[in-house]
Amino acid sequence: MEREKKQSSAVSDIGAWALNVVSSVGLIMANKQLMSPAGYAFVFATTLTGFHFCMTGIIGLVSKASGYTTQKKVPLWELLWFSIVANTSITGMNLSLMLNSVGFYQISKLSMIPVVCVMEWILHGKQYSSKVKVAVMVVVVGVGVCTVTDVKVNAQGFLCAFVAVLSTSLQQIASPAYNTPPPPSRF
Repeated sequence: MEREKKQSSAVSDIGAWALNVVSSVGLIMANKQLMSPAGYAFVFATTLTGFHFCMTGIIGLVSKASGYTTQKKVPLWELLWFSIVANTSITGMNLSLMLNSVGFYQISKLSMIPVVCVMEWILHGKQYSSKVKVAVMVVVVGVGVCTVTDVKVNAQGFLCAFVAVLSTSLQQIASPAYNTPPPPSRF
């Protein structure tokens, strides 16, 4: 019985990861098609951000109404700070996607891993094991190699990606959920 429960949990986790990857890549490709001059040439990245926030809000309301999630009380100042950082993050990401190639956009998203680590170290004094440091260095080297080989980057797009990476990394750390203890592990 316990083994079946673990297998079911593993299948559920794999399905969730696969859906996450497919939906993320699909959304990125759809956004790029919308904003690309070769696609629909939709140049209003902030409007697209507004559409994303509306959909997120609707999904949140449906999720709360169905009992799938519960409302969390967050102090107003913390909520405003998080909203500013989140808006900057998403707008920066959409502008980066509009101005850069999909490859550079994905590379900039990968670069958030080491940036989050450095920010946590600076802001919270978090220490990492040698294994984590080696893994992060592999990511940094990979991002460096890919950045050098991706020629579809311009100064404006790089600046947008830079702002997006910093704000998204800060969003990960400043999230009201950051200080919430994780749910108990199923393993």
